[in-house]
Amino acid sequence: MSLHPQAAALLQKAASSALPTIDAVPAFVARRLYRERCTLVAPRPPDVSRVALLLADGVAVRSYRPAGCGSDEVLAALVYFHGGGWTIGDLDTHDVLCRELANGARCAVFSVEYRKAPENPFPAAVQDCLAATDFVFRNSRSLKVDAARIAVGGDSAGGNLAAVVSIARRDAGQPLPCFQLLIYPATDQRGGQASHARNGEGYLLTRKVMDRFRENYLPDPRQWSDWRASPLLAKSLGGLPPALVLTAGYDPLLDEGREYAERLQREGVDAKYLEYPDMIHGFIVMGGVLDRANEAVRSCCAALRGALQRAHA
Repeated sequence: MSLHPQAAALLQKAASSALPTIDAVPAFVARRLYRERCTLVAPRPPDVSRVALLLADGVAVRSYRPAGCGSDEVLAALVYFHGGGWTIGDLDTHDVLCRELANGARCAVFSVEYRKAPENPFPAAVQDCLAATDFVFRNSRSLKVDAARIAVGGDSAGGNLAAVVSIARRDAGQPLPCFQLLIYPATDQRGGQASHARNGEGYLLTRKVMDRFRENYLPDPRQWSDWRASPLLAKSLGGLPPALVLTAGYDPLLDEGREYAERLQREGVDAKYLEYPDMIHGFIVMGGVLDRANEAVRSCCAALRGALQRAHA
């Protein structure tokens, strides 16, 4: 399928920009550039009933409660990890998406501000995401969430972290999330899939940008094969929570996302796969300029809401 006209227009505008690409500047500058770009392409933030900042065992977490819920109502929950190559992205770049997920799935959302590379390389982000998830499980009563209905999710690097959290909790014998929302997840740091070459230039997320992210997060190439960096390489994916794996057709990460979904399915996990063949990496937060993004958010909300309802049954 051809690239969507709205995505093509966005790429043309990005190509004509005088601003440097993310791989050409220090991390602190890249974070500012990404934050500004997210502001330009995001839809208007929907109202929710409450937003609060929490400290979860030393990790900053922004909590959301959906519009129309009661202050004492016990809700299902989503622990969400933002994308950005473990280097950029923050609570603000994914604020609108978290609001949309809270309202669309009618659940509490806990957005995690994990430490980023290169200042804090692997496994700092994994440790923070595990700590924040454990905090939500341990404090479910005071947070007014149902411990049996806590999901995890994320996009790109955040999808990687959500997958890793699920595997780690399974291996540790801890209560599992009831669902995994994996939006174009990075699952294999080796980067050998055909989509890396096919989509590695001209679609915003380039090979140079990915190489810089990997260099920041995994400075030692021996770490690439650690399952906590590459969950596709975990010995087993059996016994993991149900999942939705969403991918984009013009994304370098397309093949590794599809491979992860297929492996989940082969190993007995109830995993659904949803591809947007005319979209680019990162599109889920671009609903201000891409209609497909809003469609994808609705699909994520429907899958999450259904999974949370089934967990309650």
